[in-house]
Formats: sequence, structure tokens, C-alpha cells
Amino acid sequence: MELVLRVLCSLTVVFAILWALMRLARRPLSGRSGGALTVVARQQLSRGSSVAVVKVADRALVLGVSDAGVSLLADADAALFPEPEPAENPVGQALRLLRKSTP
Repeated sequence: MELVLRVLCSLTVVFAILWALMRLARRPLSGRSGGALTVVARQQLSRGSSVAVVKVADRALVLGVSDAGVSLLADADAALFPEPEPAENPVGQALRLLRKSTP
């Protein structure tokens, strides 16, 4: 009887963790900050350097990012760059793949 009770308690904990992960996976990552700064695009150039387009209010800043620091490469109108697509939570991606693989 004690073993059955242990197994039931363990299963309850596992299902509660899975339920919490599913709830977490449904929330979008991009909507959490709510700030005026948005990374529109980022391109890795080498291991320690990249170029990023950052939208701040009505301006778009093209930034060079390296291990040594951040440099302003150009300043442009924000209307030239479209809004980025919201990123999907990695946990949500994994759960969606698990759902597809189970019959």
C-alpha cells in the first residue's frame, strides 16, 4: 500500500511539473520587456563580432557589437525596418515536437 501511495505522489508531482512547463511554453518571449528598445535584426559576422539593428522610439540604430564594445555604425529612420516576428519559446518548440511524435 505504501508503494502505491509513493508512486501516485510521484506521478502527481511529475504531471504538475509538465503542466507548469506547458503553461510557460504558451507565453511569448517578446512581450515580456515592454520597453522602447527592440532588436530588429542581428547578424553574426565572426565568433566575437556581429551587427545589430536596434529600434529606439522612431530611430533605428545600426550597431557593431564585438568583445571590445559597441559602436554606432549608422542612424536611420525606424520606418525602413519592419517589426520582427515574435520569438517562440524553446520549451514550447520542444513540447510541440513531443506532441507530434506521440500518436
